[in-house]
Amino acid sequence: MIIQPYLSFDGRCDEAIDFYRQALGAEVMFLMRFNESPQAPSVPLPPGTENKVMHASLKIGDSVMMCSDGRCTGKSEFKGITLSLKVSGDAEAKRCFEALAEGGQIHMPLATTFYSSSFGMLADRFGVSWMVMVGS
Repeated sequence: MIIQPYLSFDGRCDEAIDFYRQALGAEVMFLMRFNESPQAPSVPLPPGTENKVMHASLKIGDSVMMCSDGRCTGKSEFKGITLSLKVSGDAEAKRCFEALAEGGQIHMPLATTFYSSSFGMLADRFGVSWMVMVGS
């Protein structure tokens, strides 16, 4: 069994994909836009959203994160969930933390804790919460 996050960026998915490519080295494994779908959307979408992302899969390290523009309302909210990013060393933790924090909000600066040589929490520019840590 595998659990994979599926994030809806409500109209900002292309921007999010570019951001995660730069910040985390994300690789686009699959991307389909609404106008490429062989079937019409099951819910009506606002006019002018035909080129928005219907579904994308991003490979980040050994994980896959899926994402979409969802209903293209421009009101994405990521409440009650945090993505945990485990990295192999302090330098990588610092690089990823700083990249994700750009344009976002730091909740706990990257620091040494009793459970990790580097641990920090932030919300990125899209409001996605992250914990960045050196894993054991």
